[in-house]
Amino acid sequence: MATHDLSTPSANRERADAARNRLKVLAAAETLFAERGASTVTMDDIAKAAGVGRGTLYRRYPDRAAIALALLDEHERRLQEQLLSGPPPLGPGTSPAERLAAFYAAMVELLARHVHLALGAEVGRSRFSAGAYGFWRAHILTLIRDAGHKDPDPLADILLAPLAPEVFQHQTQELGLDKERITTALADLAHRVLGQ
Repeated sequence: MATHDLSTPSANRERADAARNRLKVLAAAETLFAERGASTVTMDDIAKAAGVGRGTLYRRYPDRAAIALALLDEHERRLQEQLLSGPPPLGPGTSPAERLAAFYAAMVELLARHVHLALGAEVGRSRFSAGAYGFWRAHILTLIRDAGHKDPDPLADILLAPLAPEVFQHQTQELGLDKERITTALADLAHRVLGQ
């Protein structure tokens, strides 16, 4: 008599349920963050909108920032791939100043579409340990070194500072600057600091 492993279908069903719940949570959170801003959305709001229990939500995501990070991750990952192996000027093959200007332009585009997620993911000091900050910093350090600067470490964070989501939100929403003006100013900064 053959025996059947009954645990496998059950395990697969649980994984499928978990995946469906994850997608529901992310979709609900993205909608709420876009409508109300991440800082006003609670974990209870997300659980209710997703139609999942609080336990289900907290098992995967300990807080609102973790959800925002998960949403932002895919967008940032695509940009990381372009920086590593995409065509110039974003990818390798041109001057450090041109690459930094292209990085700034790509980040402004990302913030224009997803500042609500970036604001939810980066809270205070967490910006330095969460998300892609470490990757962006390493990229800029490489560009600074390639441009011949002797002490790149302090300069890397200074060059990343204009990309803080709070700065972008202040410039666009409170000062009324459009993304083209911001991108132009950042390109000028890149060329002034890293040369032609």
